[in-house]
Amino acid sequence: MTTRSIWKGIIRLGALAVPVKLYAALEEKSVHFRLLHARDLTPLRQEMVNPATGEAVPAEAIRHGYETENGRLVILSEQELQGLEPEPGRDIEIIRFLPGPAIDHRWYDHPYFLGPDDDRQAYFALAAALNGAGTAGLARWVMRNKEYFGVLRLQAGYPILITLRHSEEVVALAKLQIPTGRESDPRELALAEQLVAALAGSFDPGQYRDEYRQRVMGLIASKASGKIIKLRKAAPKKTTTDLKQALEASLQAARRR
Repeated sequence: MTTRSIWKGIIRLGALAVPVKLYAALEEKSVHFRLLHARDLTPLRQEMVNPATGEAVPAEAIRHGYETENGRLVILSEQELQGLEPEPGRDIEIIRFLPGPAIDHRWYDHPYFLGPDDDRQAYFALAAALNGAGTAGLARWVMRNKEYFGVLRLQAGYPILITLRHSEEVVALAKLQIPTGRESDPRELALAEQLVAALAGSFDPGQYRDEYRQRVMGLIASKASGKIIKLRKAAPKKTTTDLKQALEASLQAARRR
């Protein structure tokens, strides 16, 4: 691992203890702008302001309030909130093992690579066990004052830990309204199946980049070098409400790729 670890923990699997380091598996690549005053381009700062008086409120004078359904504000102190935080620790407890596809992808949240922390023998034993079993471990741990549930699995030979969303965050399918409409025309269905077959292929991550970010960075580079930029309006896309016609056009475009 060439990047710096963000946290250290110990995977507990029965009597087996595996010290590990967590490494970020994602990199945040958003373009961040400085907010400037248009008059003199002075960088601006954000403040917490009392809207009734216009007065800036210092951090020590800020309180946490929760508005209930009947409009009542319940005030919570920092001490009360800190008293509710989970006990800190380094243990990553494996609760049980599940078949690989047992967890719906809607539950996956944030992935981390796991690297060895001193005891490499235990680390590689864990990787070999995950590889041989083909299962995923359901895990629970506390990191930075927050309790997490996650999945321990193997990805391209590396153990990874993926945090899971909590049950109240995932919308149940039963809450969705089932779409209704006319039955598919056999010709439309055949065209749709041909379109799916024409677009079939393998997943190449390198093909899927943030094109908007690339355009923004290109614009920044051009303006930084003193180039004069002419803005062009995007040509409107042609659309049709005829499903069969749209499928035929899409199929022709897919075959030209």
